[in-house]
Amino acid sequence: MSVLIHFSMFPTDKGTSVSPYVAHSIRIIKESGLPYKLGPMSTAIEGEWEEVMAVVERCFKALREQSDRIYMTVQMDYRAGAVNRIEGKIASVEAKLKK
Repeated sequence: MSVLIHFSMFPTDKGTSVSPYVAHSIRIIKESGLPYKLGPMSTAIEGEWEEVMAVVERCFKALREQSDRIYMTVQMDYRAGAVNRIEGKIASVEAKLKK
């Protein structure tokens, strides 16, 4: 089962700049070996359901150790047999823009 998620997770009790906490999550994602893409408001991760959700859980548990309040959003798209959607979906739209 191939899923592509966009998720955002950060503490709401640490002031206005939360980039150190986001960076910690990105390290966890990087260590997973799954394809990912950091964006200005969320991070995309692609993989099998169990792998992706395990990464989200590791990020949450790490942040929970440092924060008493966490904001998180998760958007998910499942597509059987699809791969390289992080780049492929963008390339598909850009190709259509050139027509």
